[in-house]
Amino acid sequence: MTEHHLMEFAWGLANSKIPFLWIMRPDVVMGTESITLSQEFLDEVKDRGYITNWCFQDQVLAHPSVGVFLTHCGWNSTMEGIEVNHDVKREEITTLVKEMIKGEKGKEMRQKCLEWKKKGIKATDLGGSSYNNFHNFIKEALHHNAI
Repeated sequence: MTEHHLMEFAWGLANSKIPFLWIMRPDVVMGTESITLSQEFLDEVKDRGYITNWCFQDQVLAHPSVGVFLTHCGWNSTMEGIEVNHDVKREEITTLVKEMIKGEKGKEMRQKCLEWKKKGIKATDLGGSSYNNFHNFIKEALHHNAI
């Protein structure tokens, strides 16, 4: 991500007027080891934005107050979030955040996520398809090692 893209992302969040948690690694901007956000931005989000450089991502994503997850497209994030265009504009971020939190599309996506969560729990639970497939794989692997 370039510094320009970071600032567009930041102001897109700020302009949404929606509370947020932002995990921003120090090396998020290409070619730098740390980044400083403007005081103007920090003042704008001081009562509704929390910015830190690390978290337990799985715990944050599992928290019921999380309404949307935006990603800079790092490998771990790619598996868990909504992709944001590499040439991001603050207006696009603002629109995306508002739609995901307050709009019909966001409501539908959260409902789909809950459906997939239930399916995932069922599949990995005792007797579920993933559980059984993994159990059979281990059983077969151990059987081949015993021969």
